[in-house]
Amino acid sequence: MNFVLPDGIKALIFDLDGTLADTMPLHMEAWKKTCKSYGMDMSSEFLRSFTGSPGINIARTIIKEYSKEGVIDPYDIVSAKRRLFNDMQHMVKEVAPVAAIVRKYYDTVPLAVGTGGPRDTVMHTLELIGMKDYFRHVVTADDVENHKPDPETFFKCAELLEIAPSDIIVFEDGDLGIRAAKSAGMQAVDVRGWYEYSW
Repeated sequence: MNFVLPDGIKALIFDLDGTLADTMPLHMEAWKKTCKSYGMDMSSEFLRSFTGSPGINIARTIIKEYSKEGVIDPYDIVSAKRRLFNDMQHMVKEVAPVAAIVRKYYDTVPLAVGTGGPRDTVMHTLELIGMKDYFRHVVTADDVENHKPDPETFFKCAELLEIAPSDIIVFEDGDLGIRAAKSAGMQAVDVRGWYEYSW
């Protein structure tokens, strides 16, 4: 993808899962196995609708879908899913066309990550794909109270970068993240057509 930095853009923000790192097939497998162990099923369509949302929101919603509130603790599901994902995390690869943009511009404009993942998992993923040192700031689910589609994640990035939201482009692979970026007054680039989306 031949991305050229538009005039007037002073910073770039990147989502992580499905944008910088091709983690979503691994997340899907971990969610499906975890849900199955609790007598539930999760479809790709369901998980796609939550792209960018923290795991606890996903767990609470699937429990509600199966009318198992009060029967299953959503935090138990999140913990079990995270253990499965962590076991597979070493297989993660970068999303090459997005990573190329990071490498091309990290010396030109400040870069940040704005993600719905937990900090420990996020930092390990960045390390695995060799991108840990490219970003001035990393804002995770642990750093905000309101998650995507709320714009707080991206506002926090802009504040840390000391760049006006209108001067920032966000790279995203999820509808929630794109809505969050636009709500923050930032431009949004949808990367879903840039690589094989196979989950």
